Amino acid sequence: GLPSGSKWATCNVGASSPEDYGDYLAWGETSPKAEYTWWTYQHWVDANGDGYWDNGESTIHSDISGNAQYDAATANWGGSWRMPTKDEMQELVDHCEWEWTQVNGVNGSKVIGPNGSCIFLPDAGYRSGSSLYIAGSNGYYWSSTPHDNSLDYFAYRLGFFDGIEYVYYVDRYCGRSVRPVTE
Repeated sequence: GLPSGSKWATCNVGASSPEDYGDYLAWGETSPKAEYTWWTYQHWVDANGDGYWDNGESTIHSDISGNAQYDAATANWGGSWRMPTKDEMQELVDHCEWEWTQVNGVNGSKVIGPNGSCIFLPDAGYRSGSSLYIAGSNGYYWSSTPHDNSLDYFAYRLGFFDGIEYVYYVDRYCGRSVRPVTE
């Protein structure tokens, strides 16, 4: 029932049920890994050799939705599945009712569309280094949209906690959940 007509999957990439967190993926990567840092991020080149992420050192500068090389949904699920864009995530925030709830003991948000259809997004937290942070209290999901060229080490993600839902940009190297969409 969303204005764009996009349909959201019932579970995350790597998950076997709606409440399963699934895989944690760095932005533009299609497989989970043990360590999430700038040094393990596949799409960073240390162009000036200083060991730090500087602007202009990303190898991805455009939206990755539907590109199987970078889109975790397309690469893992195939068909018409893809990562949602920043605008599609904003559409969830703007046009849906959000209710904090639990499914089989897992905290998350029930997202109810204008036509009454709903999905459950678990509070999967995120991974940085080799650790999992704030799972059970916060949900973070990657969009396919990079930040503009002035900040090419960021990409947009959906975040939610304690009745607050928003779309904002963050560092690309952290491991976050991916919830696919299709037409």
